[in-house]
Amino acid sequence: MRIIVRKALREFWEQPKYADSKEPLEAWHYEVKKAEWDNPADIKAKYCNASILKNNQVVFNIAGNKYRLVVEIKYVRGIVYIRFIGTHKQYNKIDAEKI
Repeated sequence: MRIIVRKALREFWEQPKYADSKEPLEAWHYEVKKAEWDNPADIKAKYCNASILKNNQVVFNIAGNKYRLVVEIKYVRGIVYIRFIGTHKQYNKIDAEKI
């Protein structure tokens, strides 16, 4: 899968208060870059705690659910778009299906 844009992840973990997210986000990036997902079932097979939303969006729990990562996936093109990264508390304030 091709991830658009990794910069969003880096900018998040470079903030001192979120520095502990660097290793888990880098691990997620590495795994997803190698993945070949054709549908949501492929994601659930690897990430059973991922939440599948409408409009091809997926929520991943990062760092033991301390952080949430929302992505949109274009399965045919093999592209993952980063839509949101934040704490669980920040995630609760957004409508993940509308970002």
